[in-house]
Amino acid sequence: MRLWVDADACPNVIKNILFRAAERVQVPCILVANQAIAIPPSKWVERRVVSSGFDVADNYIVEQASPDDLVVTADIPLASEVIDKGALAINPRGELYTKENIKQRLNMRDFMEQMRSSGVQTGGPASFSQQDRMAFANTLDKLLAQRAT
Repeated sequence: MRLWVDADACPNVIKNILFRAAERVQVPCILVANQAIAIPPSKWVERRVVSSGFDVADNYIVEQASPDDLVVTADIPLASEVIDKGALAINPRGELYTKENIKQRLNMRDFMEQMRSSGVQTGGPASFSQQDRMAFANTLDKLLAQRAT
């Protein structure tokens, strides 16, 4: 198992949770971004810097992810692609994307994009909270425990 992180937009607090988890359960945690991201000195944490461009980091993660892996991303199309490969995907707020819910998330994303492109002000996501952090840590721990058995 490897932890793949869509790192460009991942909150630092979530990265820190991932770093500690990688050390604790001794699984590789790979941050993928189009710029250098600070990582702690660890044999379990690494970064992959990809070229700039639309979906370059996402495409790299899709190419590299295996069915045994866990991908951390808020990007719903990326989550859909890795789920199709058999990997798990969670967002930084702790929501597990599944085959059962990903199509609904894609449809809602597309609907909101249509609304925005027609000029409707939809607002953005709620600010990242302590509850989100705890939900992520709990979901991550549960998934890591399941994969260890």
